Amino acid sequence: MQHRIIVLGAGYTGAFAAGRLARRLRREDVSLTLVNAEPDFVERVRMHQLAVGQDLRPRPYREMFAGTGVTLKLATVTGIDADHRTVSVLGADGAEELTYDNLVYALGSGWNTQGVPGTDEHAHDIAGRPGALRLRGRLAELDAGAPVVVVGGGLTGLEAATEIAETRPDLDVALAARGGLGEWLSPAGRRHLRKVVDRLGITVHEDTAVTEVAADHVTTADGATVPAAVTVWTTGFAVHPLARATTLEVTGTGQIVVDGTMRSVSHPEVYAIGDAALVRGPGGTPLRMSCASGTPTAWQAADSIAARLTGGKLPNAPLRYFNQCVSLGRRDGLIQYVTADDRAVRAALTGRLAALYKETICKAAAWGVANPTFGMPVRRRPVLRQAAGTASALRAGA
Repeated sequence: MQHRIIVLGAGYTGAFAAGRLARRLRREDVSLTLVNAEPDFVERVRMHQLAVGQDLRPRPYREMFAGTGVTLKLATVTGIDADHRTVSVLGADGAEELTYDNLVYALGSGWNTQGVPGTDEHAHDIAGRPGALRLRGRLAELDAGAPVVVVGGGLTGLEAATEIAETRPDLDVALAARGGLGEWLSPAGRRHLRKVVDRLGITVHEDTAVTEVAADHVTTADGATVPAAVTVWTTGFAVHPLARATTLEVTGTGQIVVDGTMRSVSHPEVYAIGDAALVRGPGGTPLRMSCASGTPTAWQAADSIAARLTGGKLPNAPLRYFNQCVSLGRRDGLIQYVTADDRAVRAALTGRLAALYKETICKAAAWGVANPTFGMPVRRRPVLRQAAGTASALRAGA
């Protein structure tokens, strides 16, 4: 009997995990199913580009995973029974129940309204393709001089504001940040960021919390109003709510609690990766939701599953940060070098070279997803028969 592995979600982390598992396990021993609602890979780190009218290269999953042994199932996940190891999905052929021996939960996150009134009705998000396309259509309707407010001064907000201002210099773009502009950056990074927003004509409202969004303005905590024909909401991400409805141990934010191998602490058949998991880095600090955090967790989970199934050595690679990559339009960027626990150091790369660096990172990540079994080993260990298809062996730590 083949060992059944199901990967839920085919964003960066899910697609990476499926491809890495295909590299390390033999098809005759393992059935590997990747469940995703959309047929194409979404480069989430480029949603600000999509929103301003740039066209992204299509990357169909069926082409990406052709010949790898990964079975793609286009369906929406509607439920998980972690105690009986089943997943409920809804696809073109109707409702279906899938059974697994190992589950990799990679459903990721979406935009987080923070419960601020009016965001659902009036704000736009770029956390995924539907939101980015909706914003794209709305920006195309705006006349010259129309005010656009980007709420959120983190990496996503900075990329959105600068991309919009560069592409549409005729618009009046503003950025509302709860703290200071780029306050987490090094002095060199902050100076460059200030120089770019000034050059692009972006009005920055620092130390400003937005408390309400209306159709034509936002209201701040001090009662002031800022005109906004379009409001772009980028104040962080919220994890997919599905895990909360299961018996998996989750945090107050809905993230699945995992150990160092990305295995659920309550259900050892389940692995969680990316934004969906509470992963601790150096010093026990939780990793932030990002592609930079998610990709290493995908590798860790895939290698851990393969090791447990084949009797190999469990991975022990540290999960750490090296830099924060920010595009500031198509011709400028900022690479802030950081400590292992994501604190800025003095060194920063800026300007055109930084933009090229960021573009290289994005292309490399997409290439890795599009070539999931590149470098496949000639010899792969067979799955241990005592572990294949049995939950009891996995619970015993096989």
